Amino acid sequence: MKVETAIIQQKIHTIRDQKIMLDADLASLYGVETKRLKEAVRRNLERFPADFMFELTTQEYFSLRTQFASLEKTGKGKHSKYPPYAFTEQGIAMLSGVLSSPRAIDMNIAIMRAFISVRKISMQCAALTEEVQKIQQTVENHNEQLVLIYDAIENILDEQVEQKRMTNRERIGFIK
Repeated sequence: MKVETAIIQQKIHTIRDQKIMLDADLASLYGVETKRLKEAVRRNLERFPADFMFELTTQEYFSLRTQFASLEKTGKGKHSKYPPYAFTEQGIAMLSGVLSSPRAIDMNIAIMRAFISVRKISMQCAALTEEVQKIQQTVENHNEQLVLIYDAIENILDEQVEQKRMTNRERIGFIK
């Protein structure tokens, strides 16, 4: 079964400044129950240090749930009574050693490619942000220079108006 990278990318979230995927999303991609995925992880906890996998706090979980407009908040069996596990890219790579079905292997490859795509997009966004900041700085510098030019032109025009007024006055005094 081929899953599009875009679908996987939608399941990648940012929590604690890390790109993660939730256990339920991974389980659905791997074609196993979330309960079974968690059991496999608990049997192999030594493979999942805190920077590979962590349990979401209740606040983080509800914060994510509010981002998913489709999730219902109540109802029997609608949500796990335990907070989900969040897997970083390295944790998902470790899952390949725990889940070894052909589907799990294919999904792991697809997920790794999705993470690479997200990383490339992030790098492109960072480069674009830097370019925009440079342009803004240039515009600000030009803006300051334009204000100075405008002030100088205004001063010259004021001087010319004053000179014209002085030359257009009728002279009083002796005629030559």
